[in-house]
Amino acid sequence: MDVHEKLDELVAQVESARSMPMSASCIVNRGEMLALLDEVRALLPEELAHAEQLLRDREAVIDEGRAEADRILGDARDEQKTIVSQSEIVRIAELQADQIRTAATDEAASMRAEVDDYVDAKLANFEVVLNKTLNAVHRGREKLRGRSDVGGLGDFAPDDTPLPS
Repeated sequence: MDVHEKLDELVAQVESARSMPMSASCIVNRGEMLALLDEVRALLPEELAHAEQLLRDREAVIDEGRAEADRILGDARDEQKTIVSQSEIVRIAELQADQIRTAATDEAASMRAEVDDYVDAKLANFEVVLNKTLNAVHRGREKLRGRSDVGGLGDFAPDDTPLPS
């Protein structure tokens, strides 16, 4: 079960809770709500771990691109050393090495941009999930705070425990 499903379950419980007469407040089972919130809290580290894995994967792809660029540059240097015998051949080899270096640099930059776009999309998705989670928790807390004003209880819950401000 993922964070969205747990949040949907929380919302469903609040929506289906028994309403207080002439009020927007409702009665929910504290134990059930706290258990669901604990489950959401337990699921969030999984989402965070997934985001961190995406960042590590990004670095691995960048490292692979750099290694490939280094290999291509090394190949170009080796090739250049083997054809140093004549000035025309040397000039051609230098030109090819520059072209390979430029192509490798362009390819590495392109790969880096693709990886950055992919990671950015994943992080944006994760940001949306987190924002939805925070909004749902905020709405739930607001509903719980609003419940404390029903029946003239003031700032105290039914068990006389002060509610957080």
